Amino acid sequence: MFEKVNPQHVDKICDRIGGAIVDLGYKLQDNPKIAGECLLGHGNCHIIIETSVDYKKQDIEDIVHRIAGNNVNVDLQIVSQDEHLAKNQSNEIKCGDNGIFKGAKVNEEEKRLVKIVRSLYKKYGFDGKYIYDIERDTLIACQSNVDTEILKKELMITSIKNIIVNPLGNWTGGSDVDTGACNRKLGSDMGRSVTGGGLHFKDISKADVSVNVYLHKICQECKKDELPVKFGMCAIGDTDVWIDDKKIPYKEITKVALNYIKELGGFEKLAEWGLI
Repeated sequence: MFEKVNPQHVDKICDRIGGAIVDLGYKLQDNPKIAGECLLGHGNCHIIIETSVDYKKQDIEDIVHRIAGNNVNVDLQIVSQDEHLAKNQSNEIKCGDNGIFKGAKVNEEEKRLVKIVRSLYKKYGFDGKYIYDIERDTLIACQSNVDTEILKKELMITSIKNIIVNPLGNWTGGSDVDTGACNRKLGSDMGRSVTGGGLHFKDISKADVSVNVYLHKICQECKKDELPVKFGMCAIGDTDVWIDDKKIPYKEITKVALNYIKELGGFEKLAEWGLI
C-alpha cells in the first residue's frame, strides 16, 4: 500500500518553501550549512533557519509569497549554526547527521500511483491525496479540489478494480483548512525507502539528504540479479558511510547526491515530488 500527494498539498508547500530557501543559500554561499523548519496554516508561515548563510528577510518573504500566496504573513527567525556542528565540517566533508537509511527500487505499485497522480496534477493542478493497494487493486482518492464526479470519471480510465473518491465529500483543501509542516510526507516522497530523518530544508552535508538520495539513485540502477534494497548507517563526524557491507567515502556520496538534485532542478524541485 502506498500514499502519494501532489505539490499543492499543504505539507508539500512547506517542503517546497524549504527547498527554495536551500537553493537560495547555494546561490549566496559555497557549501552553505542550512537546517530549517516551516509551519504553514491559517494565514501564517513560521520559519526557523539554523544557517551559515546571511539571508535577507525580504528574500525569504518573496519565496513564501511565490509558493504559498501573497496573503500569508511570514514569521521568520534566523540563527547561526551550532558551533560544534560547524566545527565538525570546517576542514573536510564529514557526516552532518547520525542515522540509518534505506534505499529501494521503485516498485510497480508506486510507479502506477505516481503516474496517475502526476497526470491528474498536470491537468487540474489541485491539492490531492491518493492511496493505492496493488494487492486489492484498490485506489482511494481524497482531499482533492477536483469535483468528485469528474475525478471518478478520470480514475475509471485507469481500469483499477475498486475506486473510492472523496468519501467525506468535495474537499476544499489548502492552508485555511489544514496546517502543513516540513517532512510530514516522507512516505509519499520515499515510498518503501522511508526510515528516520527528514529529506527537506537541509543542505547536502546532512546525511538525511545525501545518503537517502544516494541510496535511491544506486537502487534504481540495480541489475536484476542484485538486491533492490540497500541500507546505510553513519554518525556525525564520520568520513565514511556503511552502505550494506562496504564503506563509501562521504565526500563521494555528497557529490553523487548533489549532482542528482541539480539534475532535478534543485532542492525546490526535489521537494515537489520527493524521490519517486
